[in-house]
Amino acid sequence: MQISNQPVDVWLESLDDPRLDDVKELDAIIADAFAHASRVLWVGTFWGGSDQTIIGYGDLYQPRPKGEVVHWFVVGLALQKSHISLYVNAVQDGKYLGQAFGKRLGKVKLGSASITFKTLADLDVDVVKAMLVEAQHLTR
Repeated sequence: MQISNQPVDVWLESLDDPRLDDVKELDAIIADAFAHASRVLWVGTFWGGSDQTIIGYGDLYQPRPKGEVVHWFVVGLALQKSHISLYVNAVQDGKYLGQAFGKRLGKVKLGSASITFKTLADLDVDVVKAMLVEAQHLTR
């Protein structure tokens, strides 16, 4: 994936989806938490082979086993076909934060760095905000 030149707000306004208000509200929450960090669109083929557009907040540089360093986002937000995905790439005690915060996040499905849910109402927004603060702290 790579960073797009398209502004996030222009991309959001181009969407026609009944969950758009949820995405915009969550975008505002994350953007507020990451007020002094980058907020850009990442586009292209995601790991696993699917084409994605992800709003990325913050910058993370991760060394890979072969030595190369990969530029990535700290937190990502994506509108998928049947759900919304939140990606939190910060790690604490060997676990991605999504796993560490677990079911306190609400009615979600957890992957390694991914948190998926149907609507914003499925999330405990206060817990998400606490997780975002921790993500910033861990990636400074």
